[in-house]
Amino acid sequence: MKAQQQLNYNRIAEAIEYIKNNFKKQPTLDEVASKVHLSPFHFQRLFSEWAGTTPKKFLQYISIEHAKKLLDGRQATLFDTAFETGLSGIGRLHDLFINIEGMTPAEYKNGGKNLSVNYSFAESPFGNLIVSSTSKGICYMAFDDDEANALNDLKKKFPNATFQRKLDLIQQNALFIFQNDWSKLPEIKLHLKGTDFQLKVWETLLKIPMGRLSTYGNVAVQIGSPNASRAVGTAVGSNPVAFLIPCHRVIQSSGNIGGYMWGSTRKTAIIGWESAKIDIGKM
Repeated sequence: MKAQQQLNYNRIAEAIEYIKNNFKKQPTLDEVASKVHLSPFHFQRLFSEWAGTTPKKFLQYISIEHAKKLLDGRQATLFDTAFETGLSGIGRLHDLFINIEGMTPAEYKNGGKNLSVNYSFAESPFGNLIVSSTSKGICYMAFDDDEANALNDLKKKFPNATFQRKLDLIQQNALFIFQNDWSKLPEIKLHLKGTDFQLKVWETLLKIPMGRLSTYGNVAVQIGSPNASRAVGTAVGSNPVAFLIPCHRVIQSSGNIGGYMWGSTRKTAIIGWESAKIDIGKM
């Protein structure tokens, strides 16, 4: 099952990369299907199962014009209003159920000494990932298909901590975020190593609703430092918790997707996937 899911994601990622690079040509279903070595019928079915929408609709979701519309939150519909106040089942805001606790100065400076860190590997719609936790919450989550490499990166974050491969309830609760029904999500706690500035930026990212996008400049304004776009970009790029802290929702003001620690194709996939989920919720 794990190998099949990874194969499916790889095919979808390849299709998204092709669509993204050839958007202006408006490639047909047959063209995209041939690029991932599937028949049009099987590709359409696989893509719809993964994204919840057709390849043609998804192509619209990842276009620059669509991104610009998501950046403009000034003309909110009634659905958007309900969504942004947490009244919609699928539209429960991150900041309603995800809370950040910064590590103490001692934990921050001594590389996690006296910290006991559990970690496990899991599947997601966007590839395999590592998720790790302390007794206080999730401390690290990252996409990586290489388990050895993923563990090595984790240990670099907390070189003096004690590690145990163990899937605990904190991790399980966090992984529920990949389920379709967000109305039943438990509260998720994050226990993060970061400066005061980084923590402030990450907390602001939690307030970007699913299905909406923001820019580095907008985030800078939100934290009260309108001239700190570059520093905000650095903080966004150092986010230690993939997906839970939605740094994928921050793009360039031009509407271009921009960079992402775990790959721009994956970022594009997540943005399109979330847009599809929101459209389903509107039906």
